[in-house]
Amino acid sequence: MSMRRVTMIGGAAALTLAAAAHAVPPLATDPFLALEQVDGAQALATVKGWNAWTTDKLEKLPGFAGYRARAETLLSDDRKIAAPSHILGSRVLNFWQDAAHPRGLWRISRLDAFAAGKPVWRTLIDVGALGKAEGKRWVFKGATCLSPAYVRCMVSLSDGGGDAAVEREFDLDTGAFIAGGFALPAAKSGVAWASPDALYVGTDFGPGSVTDSGYARIVKLWKRGTPLSAATLISEGRTSDVSVAATTLVDGARTWPIVQRGIDFYRHELRHIAPDGRLVASPLPDDADVADVIDGRLIATLKRAWNGHPAGALIAYSIPDLLAGKPPAIETVYIPTTHQAVEEVSSSRSVLWVKLLDDVSGRLLALRRGADGTWRGDAVGLPDKATVHLAATAPDSDIAFATVEGMLTPPTLFRVTPRAAPVAIQALPARFDASTMTVEQRFATSKDGTKVPYFLVRKKGTRGPVPALIHAYGGFELAQTPSYLISEPYRSGPLGLFWVEEGNAYVLANIRGGGEYGPAWHDAALRDKRQNAYDDLYAVAQDLVTTGVSQVKRIAVSGRSNGGLLASVAITQRPDLFGAAIIGSPLTDMKRYSHLLAGASWIGEYGDPDTPADWAFISRYSPYQALKPGVKYPVPFIYTSTRDDRVHPGHARKFAARLEADHDPFYYDEAIEGGHAAGVEPKEDAERVALETVYLNQELPR
Repeated sequence: MSMRRVTMIGGAAALTLAAAAHAVPPLATDPFLALEQVDGAQALATVKGWNAWTTDKLEKLPGFAGYRARAETLLSDDRKIAAPSHILGSRVLNFWQDAAHPRGLWRISRLDAFAAGKPVWRTLIDVGALGKAEGKRWVFKGATCLSPAYVRCMVSLSDGGGDAAVEREFDLDTGAFIAGGFALPAAKSGVAWASPDALYVGTDFGPGSVTDSGYARIVKLWKRGTPLSAATLISEGRTSDVSVAATTLVDGARTWPIVQRGIDFYRHELRHIAPDGRLVASPLPDDADVADVIDGRLIATLKRAWNGHPAGALIAYSIPDLLAGKPPAIETVYIPTTHQAVEEVSSSRSVLWVKLLDDVSGRLLALRRGADGTWRGDAVGLPDKATVHLAATAPDSDIAFATVEGMLTPPTLFRVTPRAAPVAIQALPARFDASTMTVEQRFATSKDGTKVPYFLVRKKGTRGPVPALIHAYGGFELAQTPSYLISEPYRSGPLGLFWVEEGNAYVLANIRGGGEYGPAWHDAALRDKRQNAYDDLYAVAQDLVTTGVSQVKRIAVSGRSNGGLLASVAITQRPDLFGAAIIGSPLTDMKRYSHLLAGASWIGEYGDPDTPADWAFISRYSPYQALKPGVKYPVPFIYTSTRDDRVHPGHARKFAARLEADHDPFYYDEAIEGGHAAGVEPKEDAERVALETVYLNQELPR
């Protein structure tokens, strides 16, 4: 049965909340504020009602059980690339999940064995077993290890998958947490090693110590054997800042500590911590991004033209000169073309590895600094027209690892060294029959004439219009590059595969707001120019119609987080164009976003809704306020997580409640744990993939 025949979703609690209004309320009132109470009894009752209704309806649809089983098999398969997360001297770290260890194993191998394609893994932490023993739902969030010995690490663990995590000191040699070692309670903390017996710590030190965004406002130096309350102040910011954080940059056997005050999402006040404790201001503009350090030189990317260098350029300066009081010369490391963007940078002993996008295809360069101060290098001979990820580099040698993949090409991990042919050390077997499919890059023309690239995947020989699914993001300078169709559950994962196998079209759109062409591509959709990103999406959809790939109302849009905002905007602005929308972990209430969890940190991206001039342009697209009774919207599939402490679940809940109040149908799935990822274990992702697949099959006519 088409869900359009259903006028109300959820139980009595949902009806009580929804009864307050059937029209958009004045900005001063909000009848659904109760849904912002994350663990409120009324809110959870509403969510449980929506969840139960959704699973009851969708799990009965044809193919659900098969999709779920196959998705779980694909996502749990242990035939995966064991990519290095870090190289620590002569050892490699890796985080691994499989069917037997859905919570994951943090493990270590010798570098020489790993580089030969024959790693011998030793488990450091079995996250699932640790959680069971300690009565927690631990999710591994990474580790910070002390150089150059690389024995002591601060391990980050989240109970339920949110951004707030505990920090505990761990010994890599013994494979155990250190009794009486450094430890921090759950918070959105940042730690960096100052010495074997001291940490730079930014955390919740008590009232007034966090910013409006919920991150640390204060960084202190905490010495071993002393209480955290005795830590000494290093730097502090304002409550209106995003955060203040210290980082220790590793440069061979040396380290260079820095502290950054995040003024907003894109502007940072950078200072170096001198050996005597002085804070020395960097000469960089406040919107430059620190990339790495090599041979005493800080490497950074520019967001705007500065000091004779264009926006997007990679530059360097001498840290020792700066600390000695000598104004450092600004060196040109690399200047991308108008078709390129610097995306990843990492140093090894004497090589700076730079991953570029070139018309959204990956390139890897190996750069060295000559005696005359100029930087030169060579392109690494990796496969063309593919996505490249710089996985890790070795601090004590000139070895790096990079993965290469495409939508129809399974990932391969390469060992790369300067002036030598890359060596494949791991390669996944094909997980589906790609010989029946084709992928091509196309360009749509947006409303203002901008050419917008997108990737189109279909079965070979497809004729006539078919249903299409467009995935897009369009924000925060994050590029959307093609990946193997089964490999990213938070983009579409097996959904994209299932969709194409059944004769439909899958599209990855590279709309403005991302980083596909560097800072200018991002800036074109920033703040008051945000509509450009949405117009780019509509241009891609219209291009599918014009070229006969699909038809109006047979196109779905998918996105998560900022992409969830995009999908919400799409159905409110263009209900005539789209037939369905997968709205994941979304922002929807752009009037209140800056007051919810980490929302204040994104004012640099969207603007400040509390400022009338900014609200004037934000209000033109804010989906929660844009919903109107009497409009026939595409039926959306909305998902989030109760434990998402980055994008508040209230956004998804209130958008659903507004639809419900106006008798507009929707599907809703709120995971209890998983944080912003909305899932922890493969079976949870598989469940959502199956729900999404049968949902699309129902909503888009064949």
